[in-house]
Amino acid sequence: MRPLLAISTAIDRLNEKVGNICNILVLAACLLSAANAMIRYAFSYSSNGWLEAQWYMFAVIVMFGASYTFKRNEHVRVEIIYLMLSERGQLWLDLIGTLVFLIPACLLLSYLSWSMFSNSYAIGEMSNNAGGLLRWPIKFVLPAGFFMLALQGISEVIKRIAALQGATTIDAKYERPTQ
Repeated sequence: MRPLLAISTAIDRLNEKVGNICNILVLAACLLSAANAMIRYAFSYSSNGWLEAQWYMFAVIVMFGASYTFKRNEHVRVEIIYLMLSERGQLWLDLIGTLVFLIPACLLLSYLSWSMFSNSYAIGEMSNNAGGLLRWPIKFVLPAGFFMLALQGISEVIKRIAALQGATTIDAKYERPTQ
């Protein structure tokens, strides 16, 4: 179980770093949005590229922030039944839900969105707007974001199996295995 927990820890560290980047992007998007508004009203100047950069940052925050949010157990959960279960029951429900729903859905969406990215990359797709940005980098965010969420799902499965076997417990706040 130790090698699997080491893999889980590596995935958690990766998603923590990605989450920290997303946190910085939130601030950057706010600053860029404020600067765009001030420049537009003060100088009557606007740029489609800057507007699209805001949208791109938002897309990165959402798609990569999902795995970070899942890792920190801050995702939305309907807890009507969940709270009535014992700790062991909660572990089983998390395990089954992640294995049956989350990981397959994320891998399928990553696979299906890959062709959209690869086609865009192959033709060097650009925005139709004057002064717009390349489209393929942001289209890569879709399959990559779903893949990162699936990876975090694998990490959570490993932690739940370890906890069910008694090899570790789960720190409820940050979903970290404790020895």
